[in-house]
Amino acid sequence: MNPRPDPPVAPAVPAASDRVPTVPASSDVPPAAPAGPAAPVRPDATPVAPAPPPPSPAPPRGADTPHHGSALPFPEARRVASGAVGVLAGRGVGLGEAVGRVLARELTARTDLPAFDTSAMDGWAVAGAGPWRVRGQVLAGQRAAGALGEGEAVRIATGAAVPEGATAVVRREDGRVEPDADGGTLHAGRPPRPGQDIRPRGQECRAGDLLMAAGRMVTPAIAGLAAAAGYDEVAVVPRPEADVLVLGDELLRSGPPRDGRVRDALGPLLPPWLAALGAGVRQVRTVGDDAEALRRAVTGSTADVVVTTGGTAAGPVDFVHPVLRRIGARLLVDGVAVRPGHPMLLALLPDGRPLVGLPGNPLAAVAGVVTLLVPVLRALAGRPAHPHPEHTARLAEEVPGHRTDTRLVPVASVPEHAGTARPLGFHGPAMLRGLAAADGMAVIPPGGAAAGAVVEVLRLGW
Repeated sequence: MNPRPDPPVAPAVPAASDRVPTVPASSDVPPAAPAGPAAPVRPDATPVAPAPPPPSPAPPRGADTPHHGSALPFPEARRVASGAVGVLAGRGVGLGEAVGRVLARELTARTDLPAFDTSAMDGWAVAGAGPWRVRGQVLAGQRAAGALGEGEAVRIATGAAVPEGATAVVRREDGRVEPDADGGTLHAGRPPRPGQDIRPRGQECRAGDLLMAAGRMVTPAIAGLAAAAGYDEVAVVPRPEADVLVLGDELLRSGPPRDGRVRDALGPLLPPWLAALGAGVRQVRTVGDDAEALRRAVTGSTADVVVTTGGTAAGPVDFVHPVLRRIGARLLVDGVAVRPGHPMLLALLPDGRPLVGLPGNPLAAVAGVVTLLVPVLRALAGRPAHPHPEHTARLAEEVPGHRTDTRLVPVASVPEHAGTARPLGFHGPAMLRGLAAADGMAVIPPGGAAAGAVVEVLRLGW
């Protein structure tokens, strides 16, 4: 038995379970009264299993257990997570690497655009009224060998610098050259207007003009604009780097479940998902049921955000809360009134970096990601929090709900009915089969939602 750094907290009174046809089992017992201010951590109690089903192995630490009165409502937990951290300090990167990141500083023009008068068409740059004597040509990237005099022309390519003295460009299709020994005479089918087909210097911007404000996502077009304005690199908010700590002695890294142990699903699930959400995963580390090992892993991490899986409830080897107390972390969210996943937590480590504690059951952990981790990652990366609702859909079927808690239910779009989402089965806290076919998580308010109701759908980002 591993020593615990803090004495265990007495569990809450277990809640009775009920069952609904399309959502996981839930509790109908109101949450326990909040503990006093002297008890900052309120771990969750283990639920009483319903009588009819046969006994089953204990779920991973952080399983879907009844929450205490400290649990935040689902919308409030998302707001807290969005405001928990500041934006990472910007750094200069090459333009290709900047795409998909947020500008850390405003982008101003380093030069006039165009930097000189340029031809907008292939044809002839002319001075004054025609006909004109043609003397040579100017290609893009070249400059004319002197100014044009009245009645002179030079063949010119699109994008080439217009010679000094030019008053217009005659398009190739509008001009005709009468050849002679001196280069020919240009005649125009119709006289050009002054300034015709000349892009004047500074037409797009002047040096020092604001091109793009800080906080904007760098698109390929913005990268192109920066290059045109003379930038080789721009200052952007770096992508947040995460360390993932997968907790539990019961987890297998390969092969099928056996000998009372279960396969780790979150180790393979989280890193590519975090990458799709715009974060980098520095390491995925397995930590056994050892409080000291967990403390060393948390305090030894230098990542922008630490993510743990499991160990957030109140079981005999659930060490996340005791370790956070021991190192002086500050809990911002200690449980969320959402099913599955309510033992999730958000804490600030002593140096201000966030730690997101996900429940150990796979679908409960996914609920923790979309509830707490996504807002934290967006805040670190300088991206605005998603508007609420982020995306909505009309339910194809009724979804019963919990009496007091929000439910997150995997849904799939119905191709033949745009804007409609179909709730999926296999959505218990430990299940991933429904999620594997889903393209979002429907937010079902307390009390449930009828068929045809419009609900928020959280996109998964993969």
